[in-house]
Amino acid sequence: MSAPEKGGAPAPSRLRAPAGVAQQGHPFFDEVRSEWLKLRTVRSSWITLLVTFAATVGLGALICSIYRYQFDRGRLSLSQLASFDSAFTTVSGVELAQFAIGVIGVVLMTSEYATGTIRASLAAVPRRVRLLTSKALVLAAVSLAVGLAGCFGAFFAGEPILGLPSLRTTLGAPGVLRVVLGGAAYLTLIGLLGLGIGTLLRRTAGAVAAVFGLLLVLPIIVSLLPSPWNVDIHEYLPDQAGASLIRLTVRTGLLAPGWGALLLCGYAAAALVAGGILLVRRDA
Repeated sequence: MSAPEKGGAPAPSRLRAPAGVAQQGHPFFDEVRSEWLKLRTVRSSWITLLVTFAATVGLGALICSIYRYQFDRGRLSLSQLASFDSAFTTVSGVELAQFAIGVIGVVLMTSEYATGTIRASLAAVPRRVRLLTSKALVLAAVSLAVGLAGCFGAFFAGEPILGLPSLRTTLGAPGVLRVVLGGAAYLTLIGLLGLGIGTLLRRTAGAVAAVFGLLLVLPIIVSLLPSPWNVDIHEYLPDQAGASLIRLTVRTGLLAPGWGALLLCGYAAAALVAGGILLVRRDA
């Protein structure tokens, strides 16, 4: 029997994996940890989160100072004092902070397309829905943490500024804790809405413009519609759904807090689902 030729190519069977051994993917926790690493190693993310916190606390304190100034000079009527919402006043800064957290959600996805790292991300996580899910979980956790810190900070900074018993309230008063927690939930859902829009459009400028348009421009356009369309449509917009979460009492033109929360969840979920569908169907 002749000896086998040296230097010959190995048999094809030696290149195959053993039968019955399946390739194992990365655990989902590793994907989440990878997304957290991406977020925390980008300086702009920390800057924007700081802006979110500062806007929540700073604007709330400023508005509380204005009301205290007006009260001290007798410029608040009895009807204004009777309907004064102390809890809302302290956390009203979230209505500005929502734009910053929405931008974070957008950039979390669009930055990968801008830098080309989306190809590496999809190579590491071929199941694209899992990639989007891991981004959403990290963003939700970070947004909720910043939102809680900002809203509680705004409340405890604003109430001493209001000072007088006729203006201020306590965290233990009926509905006040719900307002503070609602502010954090508001920011979290707006961040997820931004992530969904960023996944849909894939371009930072366009997605940021869409978020601002949805939260800022669309309410102005709706307010210009003839009555009663302007009122009937306005309460179902994302910003008004979120505003219902930070109001102590239900006001005309606003949904009840529970319905507002469900509606805002629906907006965020719709954007994420639509973005996930296109993420699966489109090329990187």
